[in-house]
Amino acid sequence: MASHPPLSPHDIARALDGLHPDLRILGPDAVAGRHPGEDPTNLAAGVVAQPASTAAAAALISWCRANHVAIVPQGGLSGLVGGGVSRHGDVILSSARLNRVIAIHVDEETVEVEAGVTLEGLQAALAPHGLTTGIDLGSRGSATIGGMVSTNAGGILAFRNGVMRHQILGLEAVLPSGEILSDMTRVVKVSAGPDIKQIFIGGEGAFGFVTRVVMKVEPIRPHRAVALLGVTNAGRALEIAAHLRRHPSLLLEAAEMMWPHYARDHAQLKGFDLSWLEGGASLLLVEISAQSADHATSLLEEELAAIWDAADIKGGIVAQSSEQARRFWDLREDSGFYFSAFPQAPSFDVSLPPTLVDHYVAELAHRLRSIGSGYDAYVYGHIADGNLHIALATPGPLSPNIKHDVEDAVYAGITACGGSFSAEHGVGLDKHRAYLEHADPGKQALARQFKTLLDPDGLFNPGKVPF
Repeated sequence: MASHPPLSPHDIARALDGLHPDLRILGPDAVAGRHPGEDPTNLAAGVVAQPASTAAAAALISWCRANHVAIVPQGGLSGLVGGGVSRHGDVILSSARLNRVIAIHVDEETVEVEAGVTLEGLQAALAPHGLTTGIDLGSRGSATIGGMVSTNAGGILAFRNGVMRHQILGLEAVLPSGEILSDMTRVVKVSAGPDIKQIFIGGEGAFGFVTRVVMKVEPIRPHRAVALLGVTNAGRALEIAAHLRRHPSLLLEAAEMMWPHYARDHAQLKGFDLSWLEGGASLLLVEISAQSADHATSLLEEELAAIWDAADIKGGIVAQSSEQARRFWDLREDSGFYFSAFPQAPSFDVSLPPTLVDHYVAELAHRLRSIGSGYDAYVYGHIADGNLHIALATPGPLSPNIKHDVEDAVYAGITACGGSFSAEHGVGLDKHRAYLEHADPGKQALARQFKTLLDPDGLFNPGKVPF
């Protein structure tokens, strides 16, 4: 392959200026003062292209292919695995101006939306129609729909509604060739050959740039009740969640667990009183919805009382106000509290069958202790679907040898038990080694074939997922 002399960010910005009327170009001077999001090198390319239409995105991609310039798709810059990191000489392809809710089909309970709309923005647009998304995340204010498609995001409701893959009916994307694939299906039942759009869901921008999607939505259930409970282990938490899920008059909206180290340190930082929590219990946050606010609260109190002894609940509080409920949720969703004490603390995102969580957490603690002192873990997550978030109570970055030992400790047995080394954050740069060691070799080989077919020059988000 012939070599191509690299273009500087200023050269690229000048060349792209005026390429398409719906394309805004931010050069190095404009990019310099912008916040990079979760990773300080997200904007290292120095050039951001912001199309306001699919045609403009196609024009930009065609130019990049012709000039052998790599493209880094970006959404809300809230990714946690380095999937949006860019380099000098790349072009950042941002969905920021693809920000329209195109159509809300109330009776169908579907919505057509552009990729740059945030989850919170979509929820706000749906609310006047009595609808909401069937997926929710703590980062709803920054996470974009396109970014959630690209990482196959999960979140709070995955135990009930599945992940992003289960919410998408159709999508439109620009391929690395500059061609447009449009499969804006609005129906659930499609038996018409392979479902090609699935390659973009969880593809982390390696196969193309998603511009529009059709999503399922569902009725809002605004009448909520929230409780914070003490539980001895994940098995007990699952018993409580299962009991609430089976009740005919309520709907379980969340079941979030925080193990003792996380619960104790975060509560202390927030000034949250846990004197009611017995012994070394973990915290379980449950939220339910019912036909009225009063009914939700009384129903939750009644159902918890009915299983209190059998589930060995170690104390609990049912929120008596929206402010108290918000404080409960703050303990769970403001999960980056440990970064102030442990800058760049190594973090992980795994999933495993929920019934195996207790054994895994106990073995994880043992494996981490075998590495040396100071490798305690904060563990918390979506207990009903087995998705655990793990952060070490130690500053990063770790030395390469220790990093490998920690990764081995975290990922041990995950694949063998039917779990995943990455539950909802993607692979990006941070999980290269884990992908190579824990993803099925046949799956890796097929992904590389797809990549070669669609992006033979390797220009789309190069180096992120090791295709």
